[in-house]
Amino acid sequence: MEAQDIKTIAIVGAGDMGHGIAEVCAMAGLKVNLYDIKQEFVDKGRNKIKESLEKQVAKQKMTAENCSKIINSIQGFTVLKDALKNVDYMIEAAPEILDLKIKIFKEADENAPQHAILATNTSNMSITMMAEATLRPDKVIGVHFFNPPVMMFLVEVIRGEKTSAETMNVSYDLIKSMKNFRGAMVPVRVEKDVPGFIFNRINAPVGLYLDMLLEKGLANPEAVDAKIRSLGAPMGPYETMDFAGLDVYCHGTEYFAKTLSPEFQPSGWLKKMIAEGNLGKKTGKGIYTWPGGARPAIDMSKADPNFDFMDIVCLQVNEGTRLLDDAVTNSAAEIDKAMVNGSGSPFGPFALAKGMGWPKVAERCEAIAKRLGVQWFIPTDTLKKGNIQI
Repeated sequence: MEAQDIKTIAIVGAGDMGHGIAEVCAMAGLKVNLYDIKQEFVDKGRNKIKESLEKQVAKQKMTAENCSKIINSIQGFTVLKDALKNVDYMIEAAPEILDLKIKIFKEADENAPQHAILATNTSNMSITMMAEATLRPDKVIGVHFFNPPVMMFLVEVIRGEKTSAETMNVSYDLIKSMKNFRGAMVPVRVEKDVPGFIFNRINAPVGLYLDMLLEKGLANPEAVDAKIRSLGAPMGPYETMDFAGLDVYCHGTEYFAKTLSPEFQPSGWLKKMIAEGNLGKKTGKGIYTWPGGARPAIDMSKADPNFDFMDIVCLQVNEGTRLLDDAVTNSAAEIDKAMVNGSGSPFGPFALAKGMGWPKVAERCEAIAKRLGVQWFIPTDTLKKGNIQI
């Protein structure tokens, strides 16, 4: 099978990621079967797509005729078996609960045509474990879109232990053929199924670093976010946690605690926020208050002059060397490509840190590890030896 042979795609889950992926797929000319467990969820997802496309019409970036054509290509389902009938490809976009995903893959394997590729949009979890629930592990793959799919370019194409070369190539080419409102999607190959893949794995120590600063009272979120935004970032790191959902962030840290190191266990402040139901934008309050879902007003005059963005970059580079050592990807340049297209930053961490010299980057990581008492921040041998090619 080749990418052009894919005509019908099932999106399992009509939430924020699911309906966004469905919209991008429909814009690419695919027939989309959008599934969720309740009709109200399906209707909400289709309405969000309709609203999104109509905004493009209002901006004269899309014709009304094309808008209607895209909307009409999306059919709703509440019975998974029916949604999977006669599809060529599936993308699962259910909540990040591994047991739920495994259940979906088992049912998908039983009901989708034998030629169909079964993909997951998981941001962290094992592709291989989902594949084990099927009789077609060679046709199971990760295609991790970023939120919101209609605006973000990066899609990680992730190989499970038994994913075939054909499945990787078809999926890569399929994503490469898609466009969102801003331009062409950018697929990045992830050659090994590891926790967090590339983008979230590179940022795992960053999350831990920011978490520890807050837990130890060493940083003010608004001051840090103002400093990062003053450097040109569209959103600060703590605001991003709120935007994605503190519960989502917590699930990620719990998964990394199980798969990487216990040091990633969620800290006290995070557990307290979640226990109180303050999850960020979705609940109107988290680290910040989100009045009516509107972005919090960050006082740029409060930017912390002592917060050094290069601490974050150095931790990212150190994590990147782990991925290179583990053959998750074949080059630092590919990691930078993922980081640029997943964050909107003009440069990736390796490009940013190269001028410091790798020994200095290693020294910075060592100092952060000692300051916060976190073993995971200790520089790798690869970083200390400076054996890195850009």
